[in-house]
Amino acid sequence: MKNYKKLISIFFVLVANFAFACEACKLQQPAITQNLTHGTGPEGKWDWMIVAAIAVITVYTLIYSLKYLIKPGEKDKNHIKHSILN
Repeated sequence: MKNYKKLISIFFVLVANFAFACEACKLQQPAITQNLTHGTGPEGKWDWMIVAAIAVITVYTLIYSLKYLIKPGEKDKNHIKHSILN
């Protein structure tokens, strides 16, 4: 069990290093996305519209995936969705 805890903690430390932007990228980002991504980030109005559309699609997908995971609508007890809920 101790080995798993060590591996999980090492994994999260490594992921944390790549999850946030480095110091050089923070300076190139707008204020909203300053610590989130690497690179230059959205620069024009079209870029922000694309980011907004992707955010809406992502939230929509998350809501419906949770909806169908919680209430799958299948009555058969052998359906694969019920194995996830149990």
